[in-house]
Amino acid sequence: MRTISAMLTAMVITATQAMAAAGTPESEGIGLLAACFIGFGVMIVLFQFIPGVMLMVGMLKGIFSLGRKDAHETTSAE
Repeated sequence: MRTISAMLTAMVITATQAMAAAGTPESEGIGLLAACFIGFGVMIVLFQFIPGVMLMVGMLKGIFSLGRKDAHETTSAE
């Protein structure tokens, strides 16, 4: 019984290793078209990020300079 069990265990281990080994050649990673597509998507995000940052800076300048303009106009009008 132990012989059959040992033989069966050895066959299962060998079969598992053989099934885990890929029969096809390994891929070389992503292709040129996929890399261009990913790069295009990154460029879209980047080109939308730059105007967004400029808009945010302009809004912050407007918010923080709003109080100074009102105070300056009221003192010069008197």
